[in-house]
Amino acid sequence: MAKITVSEAFVALMTKKGLANKDIALITDDGGGKYSLQGGACSIGTKFTLIVLDAPDPDYAVRLENTAGLHLWTSDYDMIFFNPGLSIDYHDGSISIKDNAHALDNQMRIAQGSEVLAAFKQGTTVAGQTC
Repeated sequence: MAKITVSEAFVALMTKKGLANKDIALITDDGGGKYSLQGGACSIGTKFTLIVLDAPDPDYAVRLENTAGLHLWTSDYDMIFFNPGLSIDYHDGSISIKDNAHALDNQMRIAQGSEVLAAFKQGTTVAGQTC
């Protein structure tokens, strides 16, 4: 199990959006994953998205332990982009993620996993929401 620190402001945002008790996958949005909305090539490891899941996804089985009790998950693949000290914050209308070595993304998105998968089946795209 990996650890992530979540700020009080981020927890408040998730609660306000009704997502505090949902399963959420933290993905590297690099154009290659099944929920990926953006990225590829030059942006690998620079864009991250929170995907709201309707049910746990076995492809995202790495639990991100946090003191707020949020149901955050990621994958073994995504873990290669994270160093110790992983944290998420919400400030000035933006969700940011960083670790002890890097500021990873200051404009994270939130997207509904079911909408992303449905759009991909139809050959369209879904815009994740910023805060």
